[in-house]
Amino acid sequence: MRVAGIDCGTNSIRLLIADVPDEDGPLTDVVRRMEIARLGQGVDRTGQFDPVALERTLAFVDEYGEQCREHGVESIRFAATSATRDAANRELFVAGVRERLGVDVQVLSGQEEARASFAGATSVLAGSTEEPFLTVDLGGGSTELVLGRADGTILGAASMDVGCVRMRERHLHSDPLTDGEIAAARADVQEALDTTGIDLSQTRTLIGLAGTITTITAKVLDLREYDAKRIHGAQMSLAEADGACEWFIRSTAEERARLPFMHPGRVDVIHAGALVWQEVIRRVASATAETIPLTHTITSEHDILDGMALWAAREPNPPAWVR
Repeated sequence: MRVAGIDCGTNSIRLLIADVPDEDGPLTDVVRRMEIARLGQGVDRTGQFDPVALERTLAFVDEYGEQCREHGVESIRFAATSATRDAANRELFVAGVRERLGVDVQVLSGQEEARASFAGATSVLAGSTEEPFLTVDLGGGSTELVLGRADGTILGAASMDVGCVRMRERHLHSDPLTDGEIAAARADVQEALDTTGIDLSQTRTLIGLAGTITTITAKVLDLREYDAKRIHGAQMSLAEADGACEWFIRSTAEERARLPFMHPGRVDVIHAGALVWQEVIRRVASATAETIPLTHTITSEHDILDGMALWAAREPNPPAWVR
């Protein structure tokens, strides 16, 4: 069966077209795409989608729909996450997607987003990591944490309203950042971590997902270009991860833009994402210090996008051109 998952977050929109040999089989990628649409531009401040951002995002939906038709996709699951949850005029986006693809948008709750990210990451990493593992999906508007096991057992899940775009818009306006801005953003993230309700001391493997973390991993690996195959499954010591995060936090936009693996659409927000990731790593390291100390992180290129494609296979949702 040929399926597609589409994930539209606060900062990016992504498409995965994949073949699924059977209901429980692994995905075989046909197409993976990612564009910076910044649908959530200004949503934290206004509570509304900006008309220009909405138009920009729906133009990518048009492109994705055409590519799905060309590749004979039989089932699509379309996820919208933090920005769409927060926007009072979300129906404009939902209706726009329905008109273009003939499928409804799944506006996922924070908990649903967390579980879909966990399913996507563990579909390829389960069996190669020590359990329980904590997956951290760091997006533009929110960050999802799930503590669980390879068999799908969830021990704790939470969605925090801190992400690279939201932190940038709330706190981080200077270039380079001031100490006061950094302190305010850290306090925001720490307050969010205080309320997750997850027993982080159980974490045996910390798995980071999504563009901020994969880009930080590219920095640690000193890549000359973005290489998903090298990034996926890469391990970073806590010191390496913390040092790379600190570099991004203290860097200027010009310095970030010169990195050969840097997507231009991340330049203005990745320092904010690095701050969130650094705070998560430090909190988990502290929580595990008296049990089995955490020594490293693992980066996954597979996340909620894979989870949506798996859902499209498990519960077929035919687009307009199939019905």
